[in-house]
Amino acid sequence: MAGNYGANQYKQTQIKTANRGQILLMLYEAAIQNVKKAAVAIDNRDVAAKGLAIGKAHDIINELVTTLDFNIGGEVARNLERLYNFMTEQLVKANLENSKEKLQTVQKLLETLLEGWRVAVDQVNRSGGATPG
Repeated sequence: MAGNYGANQYKQTQIKTANRGQILLMLYEAAIQNVKKAAVAIDNRDVAAKGLAIGKAHDIINELVTTLDFNIGGEVARNLERLYNFMTEQLVKANLENSKEKLQTVQKLLETLLEGWRVAVDQVNRSGGATPG
């Protein structure tokens, strides 16, 4: 138990000290992990685990929507909002239809966006500028 406590403390410290870009990346990574868990749950016919994982992924994507800054992001922010809305719709359908295909669509979109954000965050961190998000 002590090891687990230490890991939890480390994770909390990591979150508290993360900059906005790192938090954004962590949100994407968590959403991807939950989409993967939902796919495994479908394979295992575990309805409760599927619903929980999809719910967490849905909540994370909703959080990403709330972080959009339309004044600064303009058209990019509007496009991201549409993409996030599409993903949440796919998650709802995946839950209702037990559709791993819809989960895979969401996972691929999240992974593509994650890679783009990783590049952007890395560039901002190297330049010492403000972090996107």
